[in-house]
Amino acid sequence: MNTSGVSLRLLDKADKEILRLPRSVKGALYDFQHKFKANPHATGLKLQQLKGDSRLWSARVNDDYRALLLRLADNDWLIVSVRHRKDVYEKLAYGINRVTGGIEYVDLQVVEDSVLRGLVPPSKPRPATRPVEPPRPQPLFEAYSDEQLTDLGVAEPLVPVIRTLTTEDQLLGLVEYAPQLTGEVLLALFDGKSYDDVLDQLTAPVAAPEQVDPEDFQAAAERPATMVTTSDDALREALEGGHFGRWKVFLHPTQSKLVERDYSGAARVGGGPGTGKTIVALHRVRHLVDQLPSGRTKPVLLTTYNKNLAADLRSRLLELGGEELLSRVEVSHVDQLALRIVREAEPGSHKQTIDDNQAVREWRALLDELGVTGWDAEFLHDEWTQVILGHAVGSRTDYFRARRAGRGKNLGRGERAEIWQLAERFTQRLDRFGRQTWDQVAERAARLEMEREQRIQAIERQRAEAGGLDNIHLQDGSGGWLRYRYRHIVVDEAQDLRPAHWKMLRAMAARDRNDIFLVGDTHQRIYKNQVTLGSLGINIRGRSSRLSLSYRTTRQILRSALDVLSGEKYDDLDGSEETLAGYRSVLSGGLPELHGCPDWQTEREAIAQRITAWDAPDERIPHEQIAICVPTNQMASEVAYTLAQHDILAVEIGPEGPRDGSGVHIGTMFRFKGLEYQRMIIAGVSDGLVPREAVTRLRGSDLVRYRREAQRARSLLFVATTRARDSLDIFWHGTPSPFLKPLLTA
Repeated sequence: MNTSGVSLRLLDKADKEILRLPRSVKGALYDFQHKFKANPHATGLKLQQLKGDSRLWSARVNDDYRALLLRLADNDWLIVSVRHRKDVYEKLAYGINRVTGGIEYVDLQVVEDSVLRGLVPPSKPRPATRPVEPPRPQPLFEAYSDEQLTDLGVAEPLVPVIRTLTTEDQLLGLVEYAPQLTGEVLLALFDGKSYDDVLDQLTAPVAAPEQVDPEDFQAAAERPATMVTTSDDALREALEGGHFGRWKVFLHPTQSKLVERDYSGAARVGGGPGTGKTIVALHRVRHLVDQLPSGRTKPVLLTTYNKNLAADLRSRLLELGGEELLSRVEVSHVDQLALRIVREAEPGSHKQTIDDNQAVREWRALLDELGVTGWDAEFLHDEWTQVILGHAVGSRTDYFRARRAGRGKNLGRGERAEIWQLAERFTQRLDRFGRQTWDQVAERAARLEMEREQRIQAIERQRAEAGGLDNIHLQDGSGGWLRYRYRHIVVDEAQDLRPAHWKMLRAMAARDRNDIFLVGDTHQRIYKNQVTLGSLGINIRGRSSRLSLSYRTTRQILRSALDVLSGEKYDDLDGSEETLAGYRSVLSGGLPELHGCPDWQTEREAIAQRITAWDAPDERIPHEQIAICVPTNQMASEVAYTLAQHDILAVEIGPEGPRDGSGVHIGTMFRFKGLEYQRMIIAGVSDGLVPREAVTRLRGSDLVRYRREAQRARSLLFVATTRARDSLDIFWHGTPSPFLKPLLTA
């Protein structure tokens, strides 16, 4: 426990710098902060002012490194950098951003050395005849005044440097060292966004709500724009916790606002891959738990669409808040939750639950048995799940009236009658074999929860009529003292839940403030579950926000990923259009590399050679940070076999996530949701595989269905490309996928 009254915090920008330092220095820094809190003036720390500045000080971390600190008040200190003792400290600039009110720190010497080096060409002997000088490069930001730039939140000390920038490479070099908002603003302007759009989308959300005092550093340190650690545990997480460890400590101001906002009802947060939606969901859970009265119940539900993602959420939540937080939260994937509800109501049932692929095979078997040739098994399965089960259609008459928006092929009354009869035969077949599908489970659970909600509402009406008194007999007759199962529900990867899931979840929590909070991106929808939340009782109008800054993917990879989507239109889960306009990254790296091969065998050999090259001493990274994504399970097995021939170990990604063991991760596109890798290889991106040939054939028979299936294939490829952090390689054999055309013609 710190009894000296000394406060020591770590600025976000300093944390990023420290992560690149040797492990021994990180350990020394952790020891340093304990010693500093005990006595900043201890002889061994050598605390001293820099350049006579009353606020900027240095202190000894170890023999070679020094901590640079801002003295916010007498006993309140902020680490802004950790530098080698031989570094020059002559051009250090710090201050309070007049727009955000946050503390910013810039080493102008580092900026000038790394960004401006090479702007002035070396002097050469003057030729006898002076050649015509080439046109002077045009400064990137000459269209904007100094005042306009600082009004957008650009750090004032950097404005003179910004005036010298003439190339994208110079800009990207500056962004690496600039405060985050400065980098975001400059990149947005460079990418063609208007001044007003940048002001509205980037600056306004992080602007301080009150007048900023440029001398009040203590007040500045408390604002969201000054992202700092505040505890020993937080410092350890920032230094050792890796990617998630940093986000447990540092949230972008826009993320913090979404986490802490008081919503009048259900709310949604969207955004592209890597923008921190899941992190926001986890912090939102902790925020909601912090508002709860003490107790032992679990009134908060955190759910997602599959088992391995739910397990990952549970693990991260445990890291974020420990057992104390987890004790108030139920973490469950939505199908598991639905199955539990059904089994509570039907304890004697022991049906085997089958997935969609097994269900389609059952449809084919039924059609073969009946000798029916006029219907496609996949179409019938989709119609049954998306329309009949998805909208809880209970009779043939209701099915005749059911809307089939977006389903493609128009169905006459006779065709609907035939489909209804086939659906009845199908459910009878499943019953006969003791099987059920996950869609059936979800639909049954939704009905049960809606009935339960109706009983709760009836009791509440009776209580209101009785002046607030409970009717013991009414409660007892309902099977116990009924309550809503949860006070708050948080949903991750919301775009892949079925309509019945939403009906079930809606009935599980009272319609109240902060009842449902969902995060998702329909551009990453990998299943066929297209829903309109408003029609399912979940009203998010006016409570929908979007994150647009990617923390994972470089600008170069991001551009290629967006090209894969190629202008396709996506819904926003509520009947309007979703957009990735403004989706951006301040990270920079190499361009994705494209590799065409004559055949599949050659392609596999090329992939093995690529990984072998990465094993060179100067490039070596752990193999579990390399992934290979392919269209089919068979192709995954074949790639693994080829790698084994080159003594490269492969680890398969199954339904539960990556299996144990170190090695290159291999799996189909469906398996990579929620994962990320330093180096990503997408293989087999060939015409007829991405999208499947069966999808391409639909173009001539059912154009609407073709467009829907092709869009889903694009989404899968988009998800795969955005798993990459540092590098992306795309391979194909024969003719490349039509989805690659924008990349090949760029």
